Order: sequence, then structure tokens, then C-alpha cells
Amino acid sequence: MHFGPGFGRGTLTSVEILPTERPNAYVLRVDGAAQSHVDLDAPTRLDFDYVRRIGDVLDAWEPAAEPLRIVHVGGAAMTLPRYVAATRPRSPQIVLEPAQEITELVRRELPLPRRSGIKVRPVDGRSGVAALREGSTDVVVLDAFDGARVPGELVTVEYAESVARALTESGWFLLNLADRAPFGWTRRVVAALRSVYPELMVSAEPATLRGRRFGNLLVVASRVSVPADRLRARTTTSALPYRVLDAAAVSSTFGGGRPFTDDDTERSPLPRDQSGRG
Repeated sequence: MHFGPGFGRGTLTSVEILPTERPNAYVLRVDGAAQSHVDLDAPTRLDFDYVRRIGDVLDAWEPAAEPLRIVHVGGAAMTLPRYVAATRPRSPQIVLEPAQEITELVRRELPLPRRSGIKVRPVDGRSGVAALREGSTDVVVLDAFDGARVPGELVTVEYAESVARALTESGWFLLNLADRAPFGWTRRVVAALRSVYPELMVSAEPATLRGRRFGNLLVVASRVSVPADRLRARTTTSALPYRVLDAAAVSSTFGGGRPFTDDDTERSPLPRDQSGRG
């Protein structure tokens, strides 16, 4: 199970890059857990299910194949930035990754393509987004975990407002969350997002939505309509099945929460225990 590649300010005890069965493809492991998969020969190959779903969302941005101004909160082995560089050449990309030791290892062993347009800043998601110019980016992707948990500071009303300031009026805020039914934590994130963005969409594996397993929930938040129908069409050809919930379905499935704020927030639940608070 894979939750996300970004890292917070916790202590990393073990970071390694290991080869896979495919030539020139590697996995970044942190403290024994697989965090990123990179195929240097085929950067559009996205092996982790939630990463493929993020790729599908980014592919839905129009016009297709045109450059996209994108900020990644969490980077690790830079799987998604490499994907965007391959599918949308000349895209200016900023990666906010506070774990400098990981960035240095990745740059050394899995170097980025030349003239990729990817710039890595060794800062956390709060200060990095706050430093962005107003209306300077099309998409912000939040894929940041401290251990196996999304930091509470990145799911509050205040952070949603900070991201909205950096986005264009039609921009998208993508969040990779991790939770299990009955989704008490996610309901509070959705409530925080809805206070800023009127349009929401969620995609997830059917088993996660049915409460059979802990898993990743990909949220797309925007001030304009998001292309749920376009993404549903992608699910019919995906090798990794998932469901897409439009705004009405998001309300019925993830509604009723109290918004997280900077004064009242918590990290996402652990895969085995939902009781720990941030």
C-alpha cells in the first residue's frame, strides 16, 4: 500500500534507492516503506495506483499536452514532475520538498532530465506556498506525508486559502489523502476545502469507498467546474480500476464534517489506528 512520497520534518532513519525487475526502473524506500517508483526510460509509466489517478487528472487539463504551471507539495523521487515534463514539455514546475537528504540522493542516483523545468525548493508546504506569487500557478498537488500521515497543517481552511491565493481563478488543488471508512478525518478536510472551493471531486479504489480497506483518496478542489465526466471516461481504460465522485456524490459520501483550522487540526489516521491525533 502506498500513501505518498512527501516528507515532513520527522527524522528519517533509512533512505535507499533499489532497482526493480524492469531495467532502469527504481523504488525509493524510506524507513523500509516504498515511497516512489521511477522508470528513467519510461517516465510516463506510473506504477502506484494513486499516482496514476493524479496523472489522469493532470492529463484532463486543457489544452492537452500544453505547458502547465504546477507546484508539487512533496517530491521524493520526483515521479510526477518527471511525468509532467514528459507529457507537457516546457512546463515550469516547482517542487517543495523539505527533506534535503532525499533530494540530494535522488539528484545523484536518479538525475532529472536536462532542461526539465523542474526546480526543487528545500522548504515545507506552508512556507513554500505562502511565498508563491498571487495567481502564479495552474495546479497545486499536495502529496506530502510525514511517515504514513498527512500533516495536519496542510489540510486546514487557512492552508486552503493560501493555495487559492497562489492559483489562477480556474486553477486546481489536488490532494492525496489517506483514510478509511467512515472517513471522519476526510470529512473534516472536505469541509475545510468547501469553505474555499465550491467545486470538489474525489476518486478512490472501490474497496476503499466500500470500507473494505484503508487507502488513498484523491481530491480535486477548484473554484470552477472540474471534469468529472472526462475522468470517468479514463476509468474505463485504466489498468487500475477506480471510481470518480462528482460534487453531489462528494457531499453525500464525505459531507457533515467540521472544517479543520490551524487551531483545531490533526494528521491523517495511521493505517492501523485512527485514534492518534496530530
